Amino acid sequence: MIYITQLVYIVEGKEEIFHQFEKIAIPTILKYNGRLTLRIRPDKKSVIENNIEVPYEIHLVEFNTQKDFDEFKNDGERRKFLHMKKESIKSSILIQGVKLN
Repeated sequence: MIYITQLVYIVEGKEEIFHQFEKIAIPTILKYNGRLTLRIRPDKKSVIENNIEVPYEIHLVEFNTQKDFDEFKNDGERRKFLHMKKESIKSSILIQGVKLN
């Protein structure tokens, strides 16, 4: 099992385009043995301390294997809509890890 944490920073005024892209991308996760386990839209009041810009959204996703994650990223249908992602996302930070017991 691999775990993905993504901090998503949106271009101001492009939130609706981002939401449209997410309506396509999020269901595609399931197609590749993945699960969106948590999607958070933090506000400034929920942040206790920060040394980076507060992201628009935080996604926690898990995939059974690296191959599943790679296939998700290369999904043909999802790739047709990457222009929406590029237009709406200023930047993102993707952190890949493993579960610790």
